[in-house]
Amino acid sequence: MVEDRDEQVATEARQGFGGWRRFDLWVLLGFLALAVLVMIRLWIDPNGRVLDGNDDDHGIFLFMLAHGERVVFDGAPPFFESNLNAPVGVNMMANTAILALSLPFAPVTHFLGGGVTVALLITLGLAGTAAAWYWLLARHLVRSRRAAVIGAAWCGFAPAMIAHANGHVNFVNQYLVPFIVWQVLRLREPGRALRSGIPLGLLIVLQIFINEETLLFIALTLGVFVIAYTVLRPREVREVARRFLGGLAVAAGTALVLAGYPLWYQFFAAGNYHGQPFKPDEFVTDLLSVAAYPRAAVAGIEPVAERLSVSATEDNTFWGPFGLVMIIVAARMLWRSAAARAAVIAGLVLLIASFGPRLRVAGFHTPIPLPFALVSHVPVIDLVSVTRFAMVPATIAGILLALAADRIGEFSPARRRRFWIGMALALVPLFPKPLPVAQGDPLPEFLTAGLWRQYVPEGRTLVTVPLAEVTTGRTGQRWATLENLDFAVPRGYFMGPADPPADDTGSWKAPTRFTSDLLTEVQLTGRAAVLTGADRKRIDEDLGYWRVAVVVLVPQAPNVAALRATLVDALGQPRLVGGVEIWVVDGHPTE
Repeated sequence: MVEDRDEQVATEARQGFGGWRRFDLWVLLGFLALAVLVMIRLWIDPNGRVLDGNDDDHGIFLFMLAHGERVVFDGAPPFFESNLNAPVGVNMMANTAILALSLPFAPVTHFLGGGVTVALLITLGLAGTAAAWYWLLARHLVRSRRAAVIGAAWCGFAPAMIAHANGHVNFVNQYLVPFIVWQVLRLREPGRALRSGIPLGLLIVLQIFINEETLLFIALTLGVFVIAYTVLRPREVREVARRFLGGLAVAAGTALVLAGYPLWYQFFAAGNYHGQPFKPDEFVTDLLSVAAYPRAAVAGIEPVAERLSVSATEDNTFWGPFGLVMIIVAARMLWRSAAARAAVIAGLVLLIASFGPRLRVAGFHTPIPLPFALVSHVPVIDLVSVTRFAMVPATIAGILLALAADRIGEFSPARRRRFWIGMALALVPLFPKPLPVAQGDPLPEFLTAGLWRQYVPEGRTLVTVPLAEVTTGRTGQRWATLENLDFAVPRGYFMGPADPPADDTGSWKAPTRFTSDLLTEVQLTGRAAVLTGADRKRIDEDLGYWRVAVVVLVPQAPNVAALRATLVDALGQPRLVGGVEIWVVDGHPTE
């Protein structure tokens, strides 16, 4: 009876959104409630708190949102930002600019603050991703709504998704993925070259402006899937190959016309880079992590997860022991299906790729070589954090679990009981906990009251000490971005060339200068610098290069006394204005 009712609802859903019943609305509200629960600690004070799992990346997406606000409200160019890393600027296409999100949500950023937009986008990203997979599963792949809920909940709230919710706005907004996958699969149908090719091209363009890395994962996964399916069903593939390739050509042409210039800007305009600032074997998936629990789950053990993962944002596997068993069980149940087998093969290939060039076990790098070593330096592949390839098998696992849950009704009552017990043991321990947060340094009145405007004329910059940098100077960048980059700041946390033109390897910060190195050393050691006349001259040169009008000391900075003593030695005594000490580098406040 229940299965008959499920099939009836699935049939109604396939007829369009009007066929969706009240149950489907409750499912979507449940996804939203779960997403709010995950983000609840940030929602309490979104502009005052930061995600403790990765406050650096929380900060970089505040920057992306501030840039979007400037594009909409100040007419700034969309692919370049001049008010970070002044006077050089930042190639936004070479960064994860999330323009498809930052531009529509610019009014939220402008009126409520970038912190609210971060919380909103991560919440909607988690819930929206689950909702999109629910649509695809319930409407096209399974008969049982229960199976659709299981698969969608896994795809939207899997350990990998919860981990990336620690600041990675781009990775949690994956609601276009199911639609892209479905449009690709529909290309095999007669008469779909244009009807599916053009929408697919438009979806690809939108995904480019959310997260290109996810788009690369989709392309690699579908490529492996098609190759595997071709081997398993060669005759069937030959029959549809021409129209499938024709539809892909239409999609590629559509995407190229619309995104050709932005992609050229990304790879060839000023600020482009090649490769990552780390070796491919540094950020890889640990073999034991596939059966461990993530730190963000109710069954998670923090020290174990730390040992098996590169960071709180990269728990890309962590399916738990029962979860791993149920994924294998689901694959075995579906093995007669060529499509399921091809999906399993694609997931295994991407999982093995995520292990990197050498196998890592329990936190130790072994000498065992892996296939990824052969492709680790291929252009575009060398821009990927290797462990993130494991996000693909995580999503495929959700689809397999949904398909298996849909099919279990065909088995005996005893087999069904064992299956559902296994699913409970797999899913309950992975239930996510609210993500941890930390209190950010409050913005001083000097910024919030606009007092800085008296000291920073057009074309000049405001420097915070510590300088805006990844890890050591996150407060300075956070202050600037929460003010929507109304003033320009040197340096910052972004991706750009390490030392152009000599070295265009990707770097998380601007090329070092004497003053940046000096102040970083003071901050880290707690010892004030003893400056010579030559040192002061080099500091003056750097301040001139950065076009600095005023220097602001962050009161809560680590080793602030040593930083202050160094600034006094270099620039003289400060003024106390708006709750902070400042040094006017050149000129005076306007009257």
